[in-house]
Amino acid sequence: MPASSASTTDDAKSSAPSGGVQSLERAFDLLERMADAGGEVGLSELSVSSGLPLPTIHRLMRTLVACGYVRQQPNRRYALGPRLIRLGESASRLLGTWARPYLARLVEETGETANMALLDGDEIVYVAQVPSKHSMRMFTEVGRRVLPHSTGVGKALLANTPANEVRALLARTGMPAVTEKTITTPDGFLSALEEVRRLGYAVDDNEQEIGVRCLAVSVPDSPTAAAISISGPAGRVTDAATEKIVPVLQQVAVELSEALASSGPGA
Repeated sequence: MPASSASTTDDAKSSAPSGGVQSLERAFDLLERMADAGGEVGLSELSVSSGLPLPTIHRLMRTLVACGYVRQQPNRRYALGPRLIRLGESASRLLGTWARPYLARLVEETGETANMALLDGDEIVYVAQVPSKHSMRMFTEVGRRVLPHSTGVGKALLANTPANEVRALLARTGMPAVTEKTITTPDGFLSALEEVRRLGYAVDDNEQEIGVRCLAVSVPDSPTAAAISISGPAGRVTDAATEKIVPVLQQVAVELSEALASSGPGA
């Protein structure tokens, strides 16, 4: 084979994987941009936000549509596809599995039940729990969904969300009173979020269940909005106990964040 032909073939072989990796990176970037935009966008919006030319975006979107990860709406805009649901559900379960050792440490150091929750659309979903060893302890079923306004994890997850987006979420969900101490006005909830930002942690003080207090912090830089919390009887989760528990919560949240950034424990 002539040297020039061999060189051309070798160049093609070496460049193909690079091009494939670049296309994969761009496709995932587009999916994340779609999620950040609420799940539905137009090609021109993606072009502006990503800086990619329209022909490149159109080619990538055709592939994603063919695979079921994106669907084209009747209005010609593109929306996240149903095939992503299965991936998301599996990832959520794994996230809970990865978090369990960190929640177990919380239980050991605080004595109270430890939870992990995600913001899924407008709702809070609990994805992991390690129960307290006390005979009187709190129990939240994994998979349970609640509204953010009545929970410590909800406050922790929404603390840094722009006020207009919080108001829009509350308008969609409503703010039903779960107990007599539940916050039921947008202004009241926004004030509570301001307090979370000031203190560095969130409190559910009998707002989801009378007699129960919960302390929560967000997991920094989590790949999806996540928070961890401890919950226990108000008689045990006192102000004095809070001073000892919050630093543990914050440290465990940082360590969990680092583990997730490294693709999970043991990566």
